[in-house]
Amino acid sequence: MTTDSPHPSDGRSGGARPAADLARVVVFAAFTAVLGTFPGIYLAGAAVPIVLQNTGPLLAGSLLGARRGAASVLLLLVLVALGLPLLSGGRGGIAPFFGPSGGFLVGWIASALVVGLIVSAARKPTLAVLLPANLAGIAVDYLFGVPFMAQAIGDLRAAGVAALGYLPGDLTKVVLVSLVAAAVHRAFPHSLPRRKAAKS
Repeated sequence: MTTDSPHPSDGRSGGARPAADLARVVVFAAFTAVLGTFPGIYLAGAAVPIVLQNTGPLLAGSLLGARRGAASVLLLLVLVALGLPLLSGGRGGIAPFFGPSGGFLVGWIASALVVGLIVSAARKPTLAVLLPANLAGIAVDYLFGVPFMAQAIGDLRAAGVAALGYLPGDLTKVVLVSLVAAAVHRAFPHSLPRRKAAKS
């Protein structure tokens, strides 16, 4: 059988772990919100801006794992829905979820989840693992975002052309996030939850 348990070197009791997990979730939600202070850049004719904030879910999945990473993104989006202006450009409330970028926002949750699942399943979260994991995370976000944007603007071709415009920047973000995450994992090699075999 398998159990989720902290690495012995963590030196934490079982009761302390939920509090530590919650702290990580909150910190990463705040970190992603801070990334929203950088203004988005609109390409010519694009309905959705290029933002730095979508690196937050990738880093969350890379460093926190699937459950905690997705939870941090969900917390951020709940706060946004409640009206806090935490998205790039100072946006908040329900409106962004129904605009052209709404699919990308929901896709952030899936993005963190997918990245976290891939990275946590690997024996070591090396750069060779993190690069494809974060590439998969971006791809999942596009799967949510592009069809939603096409529906919102009423033009599938325009949405596809806009997505091509985002690719160079997003691929650069994948590389940068993967490099940062690899460095963090080298410094803190047991930060991700692991499924460890246990004798019955």
